[in-house]
Amino acid sequence: MYHNSTQRRHWTFRSEDELQRLRLQANTRCRARIRAAGQAPLQDAFSLDPHEELTICKYYEKKLQDFCNAFKPAMPKSVLGTACMYFKRFYLNNSVMEHHPRIIMLTCAFLACKVDEFNVSSVQFVGNLPENSTTQENILEQILEYELLLIQQLNFHLIVHNPYRPFEGYLIDVKTRYPLLENPEILRKNADDFLQRVALSDACLLFTPSIIALTAVLSSASRAGINMESYLLECLSLKDNRETMTHLLDGMRRLKILVSKYEFARPEEVAMIEKKLEKCHSCDVSFAGNV
Repeated sequence: MYHNSTQRRHWTFRSEDELQRLRLQANTRCRARIRAAGQAPLQDAFSLDPHEELTICKYYEKKLQDFCNAFKPAMPKSVLGTACMYFKRFYLNNSVMEHHPRIIMLTCAFLACKVDEFNVSSVQFVGNLPENSTTQENILEQILEYELLLIQQLNFHLIVHNPYRPFEGYLIDVKTRYPLLENPEILRKNADDFLQRVALSDACLLFTPSIIALTAVLSSASRAGINMESYLLECLSLKDNRETMTHLLDGMRRLKILVSKYEFARPEEVAMIEKKLEKCHSCDVSFAGNV
């Protein structure tokens, strides 16, 4: 299904450089619109550079993940993965200076609940926020206002292929066809941790869900001191296809490097950037207004 999907055709990219280029273009377009509106002084004082935009996006991606993980009733992992993917896709072509990441973050989670058929009411959804009921109502109005914009900016490509389903498939396969590993469930905890880090990185914009899932299994096995090379050779029938094996191992190596080098946004840097971002929105530098 993935190989015929809009995700593969439109939202899977060749390199990190391509992602950086798209984010730079989004930042440049927003700055140009601000200058064209005659707001150059404000732009100089409050606008964010590409690095600052990426930093604030990282911060809100982590907040999105924390929100989904703490959600009541418990939110399926696929919803979390879909929400994170929506957020990343949105800010490939848009700027935080125009659309505040907090409301986009919540709109991504709200839309993901619908698309992945996690049936919670709008009242239940905002009930997971720490604000009082009046503020929750206001936030819900903003979410509903932004929902169509989000869908449009995703080009109406709402189906996301996450690595969680293929991960479960690999785990079942290991249980069924790989008796050398007596208790495959020991792989789950470290694999889940790996997939959580994957969701924060750009991995889902660069690698297929199946490679991410398999890397999670093998990475977890490696951390447990288990060598599963024979699983690749025998169970996945790669023994006689060295070219495919080499390509697969190279992809998994690059994925692990990408995930391992991910750095969380530093709180002190976030605090400084947030001040600029709030001034940007309160001074109406953004065309979305203050959210």
